[in-house]
Amino acid sequence: MILVTGATGTIGSELVRQLAARGEKVRALTRDPGRARTPEGVETVRGDHRDQASVEAALTGVHAVFLVAVLGPEDTGREPRLIRAARAAGVRRIVKLSAIGTGDPGLGPVGSWHAAGERALADSGLEWTVLRPSTFASNTLSWAGAIRAGQRVPNPTGDGAQGVIDPRDVAEVAAEALLDARHDGRTHTLTGPELISAPEQAATLGEVLGRPVRTADLSPEEVREHLRASGLGQAYADSVLAGSAYVRAGRNAVVTDGVRGVLGRPPRTFREWAEDHREAFAAV
Repeated sequence: MILVTGATGTIGSELVRQLAARGEKVRALTRDPGRARTPEGVETVRGDHRDQASVEAALTGVHAVFLVAVLGPEDTGREPRLIRAARAAGVRRIVKLSAIGTGDPGLGPVGSWHAAGERALADSGLEWTVLRPSTFASNTLSWAGAIRAGQRVPNPTGDGAQGVIDPRDVAEVAAEALLDARHDGRTHTLTGPELISAPEQAATLGEVLGRPVRTADLSPEEVREHLRASGLGQAYADSVLAGSAYVRAGRNAVVTDGVRGVLGRPPRTFREWAEDHREAFAAV
């Protein structure tokens, strides 16, 4: 049995689908099983990574875990406790979703969010793999409303280019790491095949959609105001601002062979992702 936490999230939902398609026994952890759309044969259970007791209950009879438990600065101490609970429950393998740049002090606070979990995993005595993906192509779904309205899309990272990755590739790498012990003790930094900036992503979407898509650069002050209006705390806002500055300065201009090394093929391009998701941006 493989337990997938974050089973309705960007990576988790795709991972559940891929594992089920391969005939694996999957238990999907979600806060609301009644609303979860999981493939036939997947066991869906109620739980929340912020409620450790619910996760511990879901660990019964589990061989491997896909661990997603850090969503913000308040979560940094949670993963070590969950890792200890997994070991006590007899789990043998954990694949942790981390983030590119973890451990780099130049990234600011967000660079330390996953550090405690990575250290706890390395010291756990379990089989483990850490995945550090770059920014997801699917993050541009937040632009959909503005694109439909013919507005410029917000851009806090200027011309900073990143190795934008298709979440489907991250999920496929996660599946391999969960099923193949050859990835034990390894940290995979995962990117797409090319460096691409937000304006370039917008231009690509425009070509796919057949209409112009342009960006509007946001100042740090505008980003902070937007985050405050969204109800996010000061610590989260500071982390986002530091991460945006890191990208804007070209510090995340990284492309790796991580996906090819695991899957034996190149990662999907942003254009491929855009073509496969064009309906998400279509006018209503």
